[in-house]
Amino acid sequence: MSLKPLTDVERTQARKKATAARAARAEIKSSLKAGKVSVAEVIESSADDEAVGRLKVLDLLKALPGVGDVRAAAIMSAVGIAPTRRVRGLGIHQRKALIDHLNDSNPGSARK
Repeated sequence: MSLKPLTDVERTQARKKATAARAARAEIKSSLKAGKVSVAEVIESSADDEAVGRLKVLDLLKALPGVGDVRAAAIMSAVGIAPTRRVRGLGIHQRKALIDHLNDSNPGSARK
């Protein structure tokens, strides 16, 4: 399957849209790191915001204070989420399990 070649205008529009999406995801991650927003709030906003919905769950967890590659992978494994899963792709039970796990392990990090 070959894609239709983009015109210069279409390519510029796509580039601007991609840049805006990356900026939105970076803002969410910095807000998580600063404690301004919770994981539960980010997950809820993913239904309305396409850029947030495309954020990988692994990156979301790594944005939390004190969570790196190893701890994020352990959380995802404990909850039963694949490493490549994006926020938008989480099922209702996975969302609840992730929020509950974060609340149990560190109260205040993922307010309900």
